Amino acid sequence: MMEVRLSGSGGQGLILAGIILAEAAIADGKEAIQSQSYGPEARGGSSKSEVIISERRIHYPKVAAPDLLLAMTQEALNKYGPDLKEDGLLIVDSTFVRDVPAQYKQVHAVPITQLAKEKCGRELFANIVALGTIAKLTDTVGLPALEQAVLARVPKGTEEMNRLALTTGYQAV
Repeated sequence: MMEVRLSGSGGQGLILAGIILAEAAIADGKEAIQSQSYGPEARGGSSKSEVIISERRIHYPKVAAPDLLLAMTQEALNKYGPDLKEDGLLIVDSTFVRDVPAQYKQVHAVPITQLAKEKCGRELFANIVALGTIAKLTDTVGLPALEQAVLARVPKGTEEMNRLALTTGYQAV
């Protein structure tokens, strides 16, 4: 079983990313549960999306201690980092996260938002870049299932740019 927490600020598309990750896991034949939480500000307030993925039935739907934490902002790392398992994987968006405490053992700093802007032309693709990074660093879901889930959820006319964003994140690590 893998517990994943995607965290950042409202407007970064992390809830959609969590939904896509869960759908990709289901397409890969796994069990998945997705939940979300965000501040009352919606855009700019703290936001998190949690996904539990397992080969077996999931009995408790909440993430207590994630195996993987994606922190898209410094505030998200400060708020949700202490919950990460001791041997958990931490992925930070180095575009916005500058201070990563030494307590974290497995850290991958990737300029997720910067890559989205440079390669795809807009920061709004950062959530999909992040999913590509997660796919490369874990065996949580296969890239084909993730790509299929992304393409099923994104607005019509943005499929190629989202495919590029996914590939960019996958190749970034």
